[in-house]
Amino acid sequence: MIHVSFGLYDKTGRYSKFVGTTMLSIFENTTAAVTVHILHDKTLTDENREKIFSVAARFGQTVNFYNVENFSDELEEFTRYVPGVRNLRVSIGTMYRFLLPKILAPDIKKIIYLDADIIVNLDLNELWQIDLGGKILAGVPEILAYESADKMIDTFPLCAQGVVRCEDYFNSGVLLIDLNLLRAADKTIIDGLNFLTQNSQCVGYPGQDIWNYCFASRALKLPTKFNRFTLYARRDKEQPLKKIYHYAGGSFGYGLTLDMNDALNRLWLKYFAKTPWFNEETIARLYEGFTQARAELKESALNLSAQVSGKTRAFFVTEKYLDTLVENFFVKKDEEIFIVKGNVGIDKMADQMSASRGKRIFFFLLPNFPFKNLEAAGFVRGEDFLDGFEFLPTNYEYRFAKGFEFLAETYNSYPFVAAL
Repeated sequence: MIHVSFGLYDKTGRYSKFVGTTMLSIFENTTAAVTVHILHDKTLTDENREKIFSVAARFGQTVNFYNVENFSDELEEFTRYVPGVRNLRVSIGTMYRFLLPKILAPDIKKIIYLDADIIVNLDLNELWQIDLGGKILAGVPEILAYESADKMIDTFPLCAQGVVRCEDYFNSGVLLIDLNLLRAADKTIIDGLNFLTQNSQCVGYPGQDIWNYCFASRALKLPTKFNRFTLYARRDKEQPLKKIYHYAGGSFGYGLTLDMNDALNRLWLKYFAKTPWFNEETIARLYEGFTQARAELKESALNLSAQVSGKTRAFFVTEKYLDTLVENFFVKKDEEIFIVKGNVGIDKMADQMSASRGKRIFFFLLPNFPFKNLEAAGFVRGEDFLDGFEFLPTNYEYRFAKGFEFLAETYNSYPFVAAL
């Protein structure tokens, strides 16, 4: 019997579909018997509970629900030691996993924990059969995705501060856990929770930072196939393989989106379409979302037309973004482009702008440009200048800065996915 767990906090009622989709992908690809353990609170609706039950029943598998609010002693201890845990900038559901040792039956000695933005495209028995060799848990090191310690240090405070070695820092989206050893580490987990609430810099990945603060030196390193970020799979032009795919980073538009030219998006949709959440309401919400997006784009175009009416465009751009400018702004022959090299002072730009004020509107394609200094000099955003990056495909600047030029979405459709 394979044991799998999820933490579920579903304030909007629309998160459960991700858990159900991950479950269905497990059941379709795994030949062994599976029991799913869902730690949740009162935000899980009866309707979503029944849908999750129906997914398991279709495959003859088992799902158990644990309302953490019914385990008052365990939850009280959890919040008493760390009263700030409910104020963290993260879903409390991600923290429920730390209650696994206390809530699950003592005869469950091992468990696989999964985030819900995951598709298990392999037989999960492959992961289950791995010998932990006395380690408390196993996870895939982040450095296998980031590929350099420098990028790790830029992203993860624990690595930057030397609390955890870059090569030991693991992603907590997929974990194989020895529950007996974890049960014996209660105080370690409380120490980790205290560390988190006392270190405000750990805001990006708080639950993951706790796992690493407590157990990075006691973790077995897994191959990337057991937690393959879709971002890097896309970069490597990888077609779906027998791996566990992690659609992390939805808010950047590179996790799960509605671009159906993308094989990994189609992989998620293949499983989602087989769940009870894919119905006429889903299609209606998608239509409503696209209709709203279209209206917003139309309004944006009208506003831009009004701003530039009667004015000629001009551009400040670095050489790096010159081709991007030409490609996306359809620059005319009579529109002037100023190539900015090195640290050109704002005073020089201000002089050029003042000379044609009221006749030109300037688009800036200069990363991290201090527009507040222009505004302090009396120039008005929308009348005298605009941030050119706002008119490029979603997160263009982020993507090029990080080396992910292959991501070419024209908008971030992740909010549509979340609203399904």
